[in-house]
Amino acid sequence: MTEAPAARAGGGLRDALHPEVSVVVPCYNEEGNVEALHRRLSAACRDAVGDAYEIVLVNDGSRDATWPAIVARQALDPNLVAVDLSRNHGHQLALSAGLSVARGDKVLILDADLQDPPELLGAMLALMAEGHDVVYGLRVHRKGETAFKRWSSKLFYRLLRYLSDVPMPLDAGDFRLISRRVVDLLLSMPEQGRFLRGMIAWTGFSQVPLPYTREPRLAGRSNYPLLRMIAFSMDAITAFSIRPLRIAVLLGASFGACGLLLLAYTFYSWATGTAVSGWTSLMATVLLLGSAQLTVLGIIGEYVGRLVLESKGRPLFIIREILGRSQTLEAGVSRFDLGGGAHLPEATPASGAATPDGVVAAR
Repeated sequence: MTEAPAARAGGGLRDALHPEVSVVVPCYNEEGNVEALHRRLSAACRDAVGDAYEIVLVNDGSRDATWPAIVARQALDPNLVAVDLSRNHGHQLALSAGLSVARGDKVLILDADLQDPPELLGAMLALMAEGHDVVYGLRVHRKGETAFKRWSSKLFYRLLRYLSDVPMPLDAGDFRLISRRVVDLLLSMPEQGRFLRGMIAWTGFSQVPLPYTREPRLAGRSNYPLLRMIAFSMDAITAFSIRPLRIAVLLGASFGACGLLLLAYTFYSWATGTAVSGWTSLMATVLLLGSAQLTVLGIIGEYVGRLVLESKGRPLFIIREILGRSQTLEAGVSRFDLGGGAHLPEATPASGAATPDGVVAAR
């Protein structure tokens, strides 16, 4: 098996297994972005840390040629680690899979659409060197996005900050540089409904923003249409706050008080002989109370559903294949510290590529 380039360069086995920086990028139907993504990431990493880096591209069950494009790049670049999930698990779980594979002392989280510039890695490392554990990108301007997208995003972050029991940074996505101890804490959290930017905020430590301008998507289209954004928002809110349940209680109490007032008015009208049978008032009351009840039940149902998913104890994700980890296998280094990992039969190595790491179900 071929020796890793970092080890041949004299950095030693530990340098090869634990690079200074890992970059984790989930990819879903990003065939048109892979080449530019790899080129810009490689250049940014070399400018910042020389050859002491790795790029982890996670194929999240893409339906186009994203995985073949990643494999072709990995065969030419020993600093690239290609991870293929068994199916589409979703953005947050694909990120979690990439974090479980990443070996760097610091990890940069990035989307594959290149709206967040990887060239900011050097500035992020400089801020982290001042003693911070998290450097997150703060979106000052968002180019190429509709007014509705910008408005809804601002509303979401402010609503989340109000509802959450944890202080959440405003206008900050997943684009951030995190230290190894933050990564280890994230990997120790077993919840299924993952909202990583909230989980990172929950860890505490020193977290500092880096303002930047978000560019338009390089190629392809957004993988977050409106309905998916709403579902993502619900996951974020229910994962970090029980305040909606308290609001439901207040809502129920408010409508209960209104019901008592209406009952008192009914008895007064009956006693004074002014009661008039009317269909409009009756239907308005029924619809008002019915909608309130359904709203409260829906909020409760969201939390009950999350409890059901968590109680099943299924793996967070399943890795079908990993290319570019042969040196790690030789050294016998464990991929994660997560419990409950189940090793499944090994996958067939890709032609001309490093021996895959096998298939792993990670909990």
